[in-house]
Amino acid sequence: MLTTLLATVVVLGVLIFVHELGHFVTAKLVDIEVPRFSIGFGPKLIGFRRGETEYVISALPLGGYVKMAGMEEMEAIEGGVGEKPDDPAAKDAAAKDAAAKDAAAVKDGPRPRKPRDFESKSLPARTLVISAGVIMNLIFALVVFTLSAAVWGVSADPGTTIGGISEDRVPRGSEALTTITPGSRVTAINERPVDTWRALTLELTRARAGQTRINFENAAPVTFNLPSVDSLRGMLLASLEPALPVPAVMAEILPGGRAHQAGLRTGDRILQVSGREVTTWQQFVAVIEKSPGQPVPLVVDRDDQQITLALTPRDTVLPNGIRVGRIDVNVPNVQRYVPRTRPTPLAAVERGFEQTLDVCVLTVDFLAGLFTGRQSPRNVGGAITIADLSGRFARAGLEEFLGFMAILSINLAILNLLPIPVLDGGHLVFLAIEAVRGRPLSFDQRMRLTQVGFVFLILLMAWALGNDILRQFGI
Repeated sequence: MLTTLLATVVVLGVLIFVHELGHFVTAKLVDIEVPRFSIGFGPKLIGFRRGETEYVISALPLGGYVKMAGMEEMEAIEGGVGEKPDDPAAKDAAAKDAAAKDAAAVKDGPRPRKPRDFESKSLPARTLVISAGVIMNLIFALVVFTLSAAVWGVSADPGTTIGGISEDRVPRGSEALTTITPGSRVTAINERPVDTWRALTLELTRARAGQTRINFENAAPVTFNLPSVDSLRGMLLASLEPALPVPAVMAEILPGGRAHQAGLRTGDRILQVSGREVTTWQQFVAVIEKSPGQPVPLVVDRDDQQITLALTPRDTVLPNGIRVGRIDVNVPNVQRYVPRTRPTPLAAVERGFEQTLDVCVLTVDFLAGLFTGRQSPRNVGGAITIADLSGRFARAGLEEFLGFMAILSINLAILNLLPIPVLDGGHLVFLAIEAVRGRPLSFDQRMRLTQVGFVFLILLMAWALGNDILRQFGI
């Protein structure tokens, strides 16, 4: 629980900071006054002042903003914050003063424009300032992917041969995947050719929900139901295992389990299962899972001696209704057997660009799917989903955690480009209108649209949170 909490704070804090830092730095570069730099929306929790800028952490942590001089419409998302006097009389006076200012602003419009106001700068300068947050998030992802390739290397693509099916991850309705024979090489998804594992996963990620067909080189095609819910589709992708050269060696025997009762020991190498030779862990698992409650004769190598044993897998019914055999052993560390190469600096940068582009395409495709009905609105996740994934990836290791942050950074960048007032995309729409008609929207128009945008954003957060809660109950 503590790991999840700390990981969530790091993920949200870093990504929001990076985004708002882009706005802040470019605003300073073009000489715009910045009264406030906020992590979060709404009422201020804590903060301090340095020079002309107040740096604060606000109550709603899913976002942030840089308030620039002359952008009075930002009051809609500040929640009436400011230094809160302790004296009740002072509080009352401050409230009356704020109300008077609000009334004057609505009646008379914004204050006179000053040289360091946002609106006083050229259209290209303002466009750069508004775009800088998105640019910073994309740069952050590019840097993370590039450094990850340089530090940990690049995993070799294992090809499209199916090594096994994790039947406990197969969603309901997609049970036909369990009929795939390990060792079958995928040639196409819905008649679209694939020749790498990366291409295979991309096709399944982008495919329309419903009946999906996988073609194989030397086996009959398999048709299954591809889920519309994103989390279920993720489980489906995780259920497909590429063929990897993981030896059929017992990594850890759990005390009292079926493997322990059969006489297996940690370090035993499986040579034969039911009279068939096996060389990889996936081949061994495929036979065991298909033999629930049935005796399975084994030939194992132990200290260069062949030993014959009889193993009866435990008959287990998975949550998805599939019956499998289980022998109570821990799975070997598969990542140790995935070949990696250390790229040149230029190749690492190329890898970073490639991964960044892939995530951008998938994110845009997902958003387009929401509007066309190809994606279910139930796929929209909120704070609980982010927290859950942050904890999982933090426990998986630094490489995986940074990769998750890079993916989320790209999502944040693209979501901020949506044409919703309050978001960067909404401000860019305001600037585009100004460029077309030769003058900006009035202060009153911007204020009203920003308030509407903020309400819409709150409703969207509430919808996402509702989805999160339903997922927690398995609905």
